[in-house]
Amino acid sequence: MTEAEELPHAPQEARTVFGEFFPEAVRYAELLADAGVKRGLIGPREVPRLWERHLLNCAVLSEVVPEGVTVCDVGSGAGLPGIPLALVRPDLKITLLEPLLRRTNFLQEVVELLGLDHVTVVRGRAEEVLGKLPPVHVVTARAVAPLDRLAGWGVPLLRPYGEMLALKGDTAEEELQGARAALSKLGVVETSVLHVGEGIVDPPSTVVRVEVGESPGGVRFAAKRAKAARPSRRRR
Repeated sequence: MTEAEELPHAPQEARTVFGEFFPEAVRYAELLADAGVKRGLIGPREVPRLWERHLLNCAVLSEVVPEGVTVCDVGSGAGLPGIPLALVRPDLKITLLEPLLRRTNFLQEVVELLGLDHVTVVRGRAEEVLGKLPPVHVVTARAVAPLDRLAGWGVPLLRPYGEMLALKGDTAEEELQGARAALSKLGVVETSVLHVGEGIVDPPSTVVRVEVGESPGGVRFAAKRAKAARPSRRRR
């Protein structure tokens, strides 16, 4: 039996969550179970639990994303959480940011196959696109890095009063406590741990929300980089 053949039927919860875009969600799951495994984007052991552990786990993030905002999914990988979020929220304008070529190729194929006109794929690291991409309202991430390091990449991409939403596991509270000093330096003014997807995924998905004020880290970082890039003036 191939990995694709091990993909279980979509649960009823998936029909509820994805609504009219349920067929596209099924197609995405099939692509992950086939090309995603063959190209090394997900492990073959993940296929039997693709719906509960990955697609639904990510889609319920939509519960805490404001309406009509811009989103950057940092380290998007195989498109999680960016693509499930895009399927349930066509009102969002989403950028999938990923440094590896084989992953961005897969993401571009998925976006085109599913007709996700509100999604753009960008190859690069967060620190490389700083100042090149417009600041966004929301940064999302899942299984990318510990919170202090992730915030160093994601927070600078935010516009004033933006927020980073990081899908985390059982250690979310501990990570948040350990990252407080780093978050403060980045201009973070508010943090919280949220649980989303009650009654849809078990256990509910855990999200760390990091909110910035009027001067997020991105503004300061961009200014510092611009200053460093200026040629020094020598007296003649």
